[in-house]
Amino acid sequence: MPHTMHGAIDGATTVLVLQGGGALGAYQAGAYEALASQPLDWVAGISIGAINAALIAGNRPDRRAAHLRAFWERVSLALPVRPDPRWIAPVRGWWDDAMALWGAAVGVPGFFAPRPALAWWPTPPGSFYDTRPLRETLLELVDFDLLNAGPMRFSVGAVDVQSGNFTYFDNRHERIGVEHVMASGALPPGFGAVQVDGRWYWDGGLVSNTPLAYVMEHVHGHPERPVTIFQIDLFSARGSLPQTLADAAEREKDIRYSSRTRFVSDLARERHAWHRRLKQLARLLPEAQQQSREVRELLKGTSDPAVTLVHVIHRRKAWETQTKDYEFSRLSMHEHWLAGSADMTASLQLLARQGAPEPGEFRVLDHHPDASMARRTPSEISQP
Repeated sequence: MPHTMHGAIDGATTVLVLQGGGALGAYQAGAYEALASQPLDWVAGISIGAINAALIAGNRPDRRAAHLRAFWERVSLALPVRPDPRWIAPVRGWWDDAMALWGAAVGVPGFFAPRPALAWWPTPPGSFYDTRPLRETLLELVDFDLLNAGPMRFSVGAVDVQSGNFTYFDNRHERIGVEHVMASGALPPGFGAVQVDGRWYWDGGLVSNTPLAYVMEHVHGHPERPVTIFQIDLFSARGSLPQTLADAAEREKDIRYSSRTRFVSDLARERHAWHRRLKQLARLLPEAQQQSREVRELLKGTSDPAVTLVHVIHRRKAWETQTKDYEFSRLSMHEHWLAGSADMTASLQLLARQGAPEPGEFRVLDHHPDASMARRTPSEISQP
């Protein structure tokens, strides 16, 4: 059944957009914890963003942060040995790489497990890992009845393996189950395709790592109501020139998975600007021409809502490497969580200092647009 969007911040429709990024998703959980006092109308996600979105939409407001924490505590590797906070960045980077390899070898509790050796004979399986542990975790921590019946809109993207078409599963149009969420996060060749209504799906990040375009297409039905979008990205478009092969691998990943956000936001800003100019031009016409069928047809669809896109971006730490999105150590999870909470707090403070947007305006806010390194060092990290 369709849900209405009631508005949250200063009467605006409020949307949370969650990018994919594997283990970096703890950053989104921390960011949501800082945002939790603000009602949300819509949450949309891709891959790990879809999982976090389900944990938000599938729980009561007073339980969301706790269930996010329960998920991330469960899927992080708690080892008896942890690095000394005084370690220099390269040593910490080697530690993180070792933790990533450990998780790849033995799996991550509550998330995925390596397929047994016999599964590789006589023909190899379609993926390296079995994700049934994730299914059990989601069924325990997400109330899918609430997700489907609650007031919050929920959307996740996936790719049809056989047709190659990108699609969104949306609780406004269909009943969402655990399979829809898992399909959005089924990144090959690590994870196998997930069947939904007779079709097989892979991770939506193969086509677009952010659902921002889908959100922008569907927020124009109420031009009188401003829209505030919190876009939480796990890969930064900005970075330094790589000096090693490992640096190049990490930088390539950052650019590949962050590019759609900038592309979509640039297109949206340009569209808003053209629509405003077109309406300004129409107002210069004589009254009779303004009311003509041709001009009214030309202006159809140009009444955009004012959109404020609040960009909250995970920016690399000095010791992170190309393994950062599959390094599930408990230490890194806590660091990402704290960084997300700090960045969202700063973003909310920046938003509070802004005046009301002009009708039809599209603006992008980023509290730290040029940063490429984390603001905290390992010695400043404390567990939440």
